[in-house]
Amino acid sequence: MAEVTAPPTDFDLEVETLIIGAGACGLVAALSAHEAGQEVLVIEADAVPAGSTALSAGLIPAAGTALQRAAGIEDSAEIFAADIQAKAHGENDQSLVDLMARNAGTVIDWLHTRHGLDFSLVDDFDYPGHSRRRMHGLPTRSGAELIDALRSACEREGIDIICERRAHRLYFSEGRVHGIAARRPDGGEERIGCARLILACNGFGGNRALVAAHMPGIAEGLWFGHDGNRGEAVLWAEEIGAQTDHLGAYQGHGNVAHPHGILITWATITEGGVQVNREGARFWNEAQGYSEAARAVLAQPGGEAFTIFDARIAGIARQFEDFKRAESQGAIKTAETPEALARALGLPPEALRRTLETIPRRDADRFGRQFGNTPLSPPLCGVRVTGALFHTQGGLRVDEHARVLRQTGGVIPNLFAGGGAACGVSGAGDSGYLSGNGLLSAVVLGRLAGLAFDPA
Repeated sequence: MAEVTAPPTDFDLEVETLIIGAGACGLVAALSAHEAGQEVLVIEADAVPAGSTALSAGLIPAAGTALQRAAGIEDSAEIFAADIQAKAHGENDQSLVDLMARNAGTVIDWLHTRHGLDFSLVDDFDYPGHSRRRMHGLPTRSGAELIDALRSACEREGIDIICERRAHRLYFSEGRVHGIAARRPDGGEERIGCARLILACNGFGGNRALVAAHMPGIAEGLWFGHDGNRGEAVLWAEEIGAQTDHLGAYQGHGNVAHPHGILITWATITEGGVQVNREGARFWNEAQGYSEAARAVLAQPGGEAFTIFDARIAGIARQFEDFKRAESQGAIKTAETPEALARALGLPPEALRRTLETIPRRDADRFGRQFGNTPLSPPLCGVRVTGALFHTQGGLRVDEHARVLRQTGGVIPNLFAGGGAACGVSGAGDSGYLSGNGLLSAVVLGRLAGLAFDPA
């Protein structure tokens, strides 16, 4: 249980900059703070750094990067910001959107050139809501690879990361943070004092009571995020008078192989695939996005659906390690005819055949989805999927330096937040999620928090 108390008379250890969480945000913050000359310590609850980042595809959207320019892609922070707000129906704080969009490109370039992260552009399919190809990822397109690369960069810089230390108490008095207490694996605790604290710890998707309170529409969904996301940052915020926002916002995912529990890339849809229910019928406009798909799929009989695509699309999807893993575990079924695929998936053969025959060419269907002129063709592929909650998007509100805002105005001068602990730019609910926004928030706010200093 997260708690807040006055500081003790002494600490077991004191450090200049303490970072809670060794996901993408925490590790980027550590690199930035170290670069700025700070003494840095990162603590991590897991046995090895991972977090929600390691469960994702590790793709970060950014505009105006060197990689985009090399590919001849014209993009800008202004275009990116407009895409974010369009997807979120204008529900975001414009200043936060502009902050994210303006800084994302320089952070990618910095990680690429200064720390050697081997980013490349995803250039063979489009993500919903992005008007430009701006998704940057490492070769295997996996979040685990991103975490490993950031951890290696920290190790090269001599930054200390101590694992199996879960922060459970915040020491706070007179409007400032003084440190934290963290539990060790043996049940004891360590009291760590700090001059500045960066919360890069978690959202609250693993705290089902908080999920039910703030986002009842997804409360019954599969929890596919990191179990360490228990909401300490949000609970501490309530105690210290910090601002929070958009606590009902989340990234869902309606394309999780079931029962295998493997994310299936949304390229299976954007390149012309569809979703059908147990009756073999389509039930919504899949072009809206994979986060919106979570509720649409969960509303179907049995809370499941079937994603149907073809071998051409599967070839594109294989750049993702998750998809290759799903194939190796037998989650992806392949057949030469709609009827044979239906039988492999347990669907009505004639119904699936009729559904695929009625997909229009270069026209909109009855749901409003616009299709191109490349039909699905044999061999056909399919996978049983369910809807899931991947991570929460709401959290602590921050200023342009990632400092946490007070409810009464102003900032808590030595408390910073990013990643799952901070409010992101995905609107107030699930319908505004733009692909990659979770990692966008993590890397940008991590960078800003690491570089900022206590002005008091």
